[in-house]
Amino acid sequence: MGRVRLGVKMALVAVSVLVPVALVEAGSANAAGRPPVLRLSLTGVVDPFMASYIQRGIHAAASGHDSAVAITIDTPGGLDSSMREIVRSILSSPVPVICYVPPGGRAASAGTFVMLACAENGMAPGSAIGAAHPVGVSGAIEQAKVTNDAAAFIRSLAQRQGRNADWAEKAVRDSISADAASALNLHVVDRVAPSLQDMLPNGDQLVSFHRSLAESFFHGFADPDVAFILLDIGFLALIVWAFHPGFHVPLAVGVVSSALGLAILETLPVRLAGFGLLFVAAVLFVLDLKAKAHGVLTAGGIVVFILGGLLLFNPSVPNARVSPALLFTLPVVVGVVSAFLIRALLAAKRTPLRAGPQVLMGAHGVAETALDPLGRVRVRGESWSAESVGDPVPAGTPVLVIAVRGLTLDVFPEGGSV
Repeated sequence: MGRVRLGVKMALVAVSVLVPVALVEAGSANAAGRPPVLRLSLTGVVDPFMASYIQRGIHAAASGHDSAVAITIDTPGGLDSSMREIVRSILSSPVPVICYVPPGGRAASAGTFVMLACAENGMAPGSAIGAAHPVGVSGAIEQAKVTNDAAAFIRSLAQRQGRNADWAEKAVRDSISADAASALNLHVVDRVAPSLQDMLPNGDQLVSFHRSLAESFFHGFADPDVAFILLDIGFLALIVWAFHPGFHVPLAVGVVSSALGLAILETLPVRLAGFGLLFVAAVLFVLDLKAKAHGVLTAGGIVVFILGGLLLFNPSVPNARVSPALLFTLPVVVGVVSAFLIRALLAAKRTPLRAGPQVLMGAHGVAETALDPLGRVRVRGESWSAESVGDPVPAGTPVLVIAVRGLTLDVFPEGGSV
């Protein structure tokens, strides 16, 4: 009887241990059996490369039968055309799209449109949304027609998802913003969650979808500092080429750098006043050298350069500015380098060109054939007709050029006598 009781107790212990383990493993199997959520990251400027990445991600989620797409958003805004491409992809997605602003992030300008287009959205404490007023190339608020179009578009997105359309329109017309708690109270977002994982039902697994190498490379260029550097290099290289047109390397560098800089500016809220000041600064650097102003105009150019950098981007757009360290050091470097480089080119341009046989006066060479008195000599890697002005010269003898008569060199053996 004691052995039976002991066996029963051991059986109960085994059941108490194995059953929970089996339940956990079954739960894990079910979790593993659910399709994952594909995670995308919309960071930085909204540009064509970011739009391409989001479109590819949504298509991959649909092709891979993922349960949803989750987009983390942290952007100051960007191109209206790229934003609309992203919105179209979200609205036409066959899988649900969840948008989330992480702690410390923001969905500003174009990011606000994307957030309101998502079927489900949320924000973390310490994040922000709004300031969606259209900003043009001149830095001024776009025409009323453009603003009205943007307001109507964002209102339709909010109404489509059952969110606060009045607040959305004010975000465009009045550039209002809201933190996470206010956005939730205003019914702009659906949830406030500390992390993206908390936004997902049933603890679904997140699988990251990365940008392609080309998308990452070109998206990385959409930066105010990069645009500022490329424009500076382009201006300086084109100035060098203007002073030395025969030197084609500066022309190529200037054209490529300027083209890339202007392409980046297309994705940023540029003000023409700042762009014009950068060009004026480059002109002042050149005039200082032409007028021999002894650095006075160069100093003025540096000041104008800094002002141009300060005014290049619209300050109402977050992060659309040149970093202070770059802004106050690069103009000085450009001014000093341009002064030294262009002075050197001007000095070289004033130096008389020496070419032709006359430059061989006093050169050393070797007799290729015997000179008795006529023959051939090799001077500076070239073969010349030559005549010995002294005794016959055997082949292989070092000679010195003492005169040039047309294409014939007068030589005599080194160490010999005329």
